[in-house]
Amino acid sequence: MKILLDTHMLLWALTDDPKLPQKAREIIEQDENDIYYSMISLWEIELKHLLHPLQMMVNAEVVRRYCEEAGLRQLPIHEKHIFTLHTLVRPDHVKPHKDPFDRLLICQAKCENMLFLTHDGLLVDYNEPCVCVV
Repeated sequence: MKILLDTHMLLWALTDDPKLPQKAREIIEQDENDIYYSMISLWEIELKHLLHPLQMMVNAEVVRRYCEEAGLRQLPIHEKHIFTLHTLVRPDHVKPHKDPFDRLLICQAKCENMLFLTHDGLLVDYNEPCVCVV
């Protein structure tokens, strides 16, 4: 199975952070799964590093190198990912979710038939089969 990691899951997995849920760890460690990180996550990491270098101490280039060393596969951004944004729907009674990174990551997973692994409970409201909240 192809697995796309949400940005926080990527960072937790790379640093073996105890915040990484056991279920996520099991999915990531299964040999039959291909684990991907997105260029969107690198973009998000770089922006956070530039804005808050004391909280995000590594930049995107360092994270990319760690991803390569860990054997993770890179997922580029394609126009079809952007053109899929309009298909994401949340129920009217649910507060809007405005994080553009999360939305694009979901679109990537949806377009590429991947499972999007996240710990962000707000994303379950998209009701997309590709979203796996653990």
